Amino acid sequence: MIQVPASFDIQGHRGCRGLLPENTIAAFTKALLLGVTTLEFDLVISKDNRVVVSHDTFFHHEITMMVDGEDVTEANEKNFNLYAMNYADIKEIDVGMKTHPRFKSQKKVPAVKPLFRELIETAEKLSAKIQYNGEIKSTVEGDNIDHPNIALFCDLVVAEIKKAHITDRFTLQSFDVRALEYMHSQYPDIKLSYLVETKGTLKKQLEKLSFTPAVYSPDVTLVSKKDIDAAHKLGMRVIPWTVNTKEEIETLISLGVDGIITDYPDLFFEK
Repeated sequence: MIQVPASFDIQGHRGCRGLLPENTIAAFTKALLLGVTTLEFDLVISKDNRVVVSHDTFFHHEITMMVDGEDVTEANEKNFNLYAMNYADIKEIDVGMKTHPRFKSQKKVPAVKPLFRELIETAEKLSAKIQYNGEIKSTVEGDNIDHPNIALFCDLVVAEIKKAHITDRFTLQSFDVRALEYMHSQYPDIKLSYLVETKGTLKKQLEKLSFTPAVYSPDVTLVSKKDIDAAHKLGMRVIPWTVNTKEEIETLISLGVDGIITDYPDLFFEK
């Protein structure tokens, strides 16, 4: 087993994407049973304003075989826009049985994109201590096309968080600084994580925000000891993504990160 500090945060990426279909109840259940401390996932909005767990705002060709009898391909996948579909239709489409080209050892199970509230209900039955790290999937280009405006998007997500009484165990993450700024101003009681995927010093990255978030979450290739130390001085935890080998995990622990997001949380628990 990998030895970790007592407060180290083991986050199951999209549940446990390396083991089971991403962002599905099966993947979240497996991650919880393995022993993760946090479930990491993505949130989008349906046409009828339901909060849906999905990495993409459309049915991605890597995980979807057919929609309404039509094969989903890389060329046409964005035609299957979740924000243009009611959840009653979204939940009829399987996203668990197609062989994933990048995760071929992933166990296949029949699965659909669940509602955020279904994820919470499942998790709470298995653990009253589990933490949640949910991403707002938004872009400037996607406003009112792939998702609602930022205010409505965030309000819908927060309504579910508060209804489930998990505010103190929830972190909202996003690459979209607009979402982080809105959350910071309107819902200061919810922890925020700044996702980063472009090169730049910690100082340069934080200049894009008007505040210091609770968590700094860079792509694993952007992690440096200097930035980790600087983030800690500012009171931020550092939790990189997506870390998928035992060697990478152990290296990052030695550098002083506070947690990692991984497709293979089982790596932490192998004897």
